[in-house]
Amino acid sequence: MRLEQTLCPMHNWTGISCRWGIEPKNMDLRRLRTFVAVAELGTVSKAALRLRIGQPALSRQIADLQQELGLRLFDRVGRGLVLTVEGEQLLADCRRVLTDFDAVHDRAEVLRRGDRGVMQVAAPPHTIESVLSRFLPQYAERFPNVSVELSEALGAEQTAMLERGEVHVGIRLDQGDPRFESRVLPPADALAACAASIELGHQGSVDIGRLASYPLLLLDPGYSVRRLFDAACRLANVEPNILLESRSAHVLLALAEVGQGVALIPSLQRTDRYKLRIVRITHGRKPVRERVTIQWDKRRRLPPYAVAFCETLAAYMRTILPITQPTKTRMRDGRK
Repeated sequence: MRLEQTLCPMHNWTGISCRWGIEPKNMDLRRLRTFVAVAELGTVSKAALRLRIGQPALSRQIADLQQELGLRLFDRVGRGLVLTVEGEQLLADCRRVLTDFDAVHDRAEVLRRGDRGVMQVAAPPHTIESVLSRFLPQYAERFPNVSVELSEALGAEQTAMLERGEVHVGIRLDQGDPRFESRVLPPADALAACAASIELGHQGSVDIGRLASYPLLLLDPGYSVRRLFDAACRLANVEPNILLESRSAHVLLALAEVGQGVALIPSLQRTDRYKLRIVRITHGRKPVRERVTIQWDKRRRLPPYAVAFCETLAAYMRTILPITQPTKTRMRDGRK
């Protein structure tokens, strides 16, 4: 015998195709539940109590099932019912079908509540380190049944991942792309970091024209802050003195700490493990900065737990940004 589960348009039952030397027929799941209950309890009266239906209705369901299958499922022995050989063979299959159906129903209920699933997030490495590493435990307390999968990806890489549906959301500088919905966060400043002994800039900032003459330790061009810096250099008509490019901000910061150049970093980057002088990069007396956003593809509906992820992460980031501030600002705040 082989049982195949198919969808049925009714709300309370699913269609079951049963093949036992007969043509496939639609079978009401209620009849299967009745059959299993009678087989387990041995009497119609006990099964009726378990299923909370009347005995005549239950007897009709058993009769209809036997007629539909063309099989005798029970023999009466005294006041009880005993499975026939065919009924015994059918019982295991019916239990399996009902278990599978209940599992599907439970899974659908969980998905409807939106508190279980996989949350896929793309972010640059410095955002994962500085923001997500501390936010994820808080999110897990609220959604313990959601598994968060992180992908390390820069801004341009995130665009393709969002379009292909490989991730739910990306955290990056605003790309101004109308295809994506966004949650706007506080802006990210371009910062310059150098050894604490070096006098760089004035009152917590340095003009990009003066900065360009220093030996610079720059992030890879894939980083949004690097592209922002390059655009500011073109506007200022200056050629930066590039000493090293790297995908790792910590490589740049380690070199800057020992006086091997000035590192360019975003204000989302943590620097607390290093002894550095931090200044804000400006052009025309205005900070070189850009908006940070949480973005997702408008064409794809976010599950409820992903919507909650975006909202709670946005609220969290508004309270902690910027991660790194100019040294002079930090000292003044400390005195306050």
